[in-house]
Amino acid sequence: MLTAFARAFKTPDLRKKLLFTLGIIVVYRIGTNIPIPGVDYRNVQICMDAAQANQGIFGLVNMFSGGALLQITVFALGIMPYITASIILQLLTVVIPRLEALKKEGQAGTAKITQYTRYLTVALAVLQGTGLVATARSGALFQGCPVASEIVPDQSMFVTITMVITMTAGTAAVMWLGELITDRGVGNGMSMLMFISISATFPSALWAIKEQGSLADGWIEFGTVLLVGLVMVGLVVFVEQAQRRIPVQYAKRMIGRRSYGGTSTYIPLKVNQAGVIPVIFASSLLYIPALIVQFSSSTAGWATWITKNLADPGATPHIILYFFLIVFFAFFYVAITFNPEEVADNMKKYGGFIPGIRAGRPTAEYLSYVLNRITWPGSLYLGLIALVPTMALAGFGANQNFPFGGTSILIIVGVGLETVRQIESQLQQRNYEGFLR
Repeated sequence: MLTAFARAFKTPDLRKKLLFTLGIIVVYRIGTNIPIPGVDYRNVQICMDAAQANQGIFGLVNMFSGGALLQITVFALGIMPYITASIILQLLTVVIPRLEALKKEGQAGTAKITQYTRYLTVALAVLQGTGLVATARSGALFQGCPVASEIVPDQSMFVTITMVITMTAGTAAVMWLGELITDRGVGNGMSMLMFISISATFPSALWAIKEQGSLADGWIEFGTVLLVGLVMVGLVVFVEQAQRRIPVQYAKRMIGRRSYGGTSTYIPLKVNQAGVIPVIFASSLLYIPALIVQFSSSTAGWATWITKNLADPGATPHIILYFFLIVFFAFFYVAITFNPEEVADNMKKYGGFIPGIRAGRPTAEYLSYVLNRITWPGSLYLGLIALVPTMALAGFGANQNFPFGGTSILIIVGVGLETVRQIESQLQQRNYEGFLR
């Protein structure tokens, strides 16, 4: 990997792309540290210091924003509205015929869906920004902080609208920066910004584990966490690259005097076909009951049960429900994103078949059978990876945003592998020597 980056910096056009990407990353990180108007930055820092050990139900979103959410900065919402909008549009494509038709139109239809995603992102940013401002004004953003209700001193309507507009504009700017990286930089822009946001929280999370440790002044815990992290990275890399290759043979066709087809290829079915989406879905669904309890401020029996069993990451009901939700959403997402019947029809249309399997419906049933078989280990793997923060919470006293667990490690390894593959492919195109030297 390091060799690929070194060779890329020696290539002039790739060096420009890499430097452009680094420049956008610097701009993004600057924006995550600029507070929005109407916020008392001193009180925010006081509450941030008190909330380092437990970031509550906003911890996951704060991780995706690179720590900008709890600091209420210009880029506080980060790329979460865009991610949510993309997932919603992807799910609606299966339900709404118009979106499904656009998806089949090729590049023009994809551009139209991208435009819809941008509009939905802005709408979600207004909604989430309003919720964040209301939470900060009520003091619920930092529970237990003595100055939490003084984060927004001026609670007039003008200041509130200004804060919401600023965060919405910040989300639009983040979306634009991501598209700039995609067009003129290296890798997928949104994935790269997500990678940077999560990586930015690693040093502080690791150092917090060292500070909370008791063995050899915390260095034993620190080294153990790094060792566990390296093992997890190796496991994630192995599973993320694992795939089942289904062979496909195309029959020869004579058109005039020329022969077409007769080639052999394969359909790559990844073990983790759903990626990190099931973990995000399960985490978001589990946060809803805790949000209801927090905003209702109820002390009834049901609120106490939710706080004790669902809001606590170390509680047994939380662990069991979290695991089963991940498995369920893994099968659900694979079912709506991979259509065996459509793949079988396309193969039949172009004269392709799987050796030993008849074309048409038998091919679709075979693909569905194989997909269900490999989704089981993929979903169980996602569930086990997501439970690592809970085990860390019990073993090291770390918070629920353990640096080498769950969503963070899946995204970092996935984006890293994809970026390296893109750099290597571009290097291969520029250094191809041909058949004759």
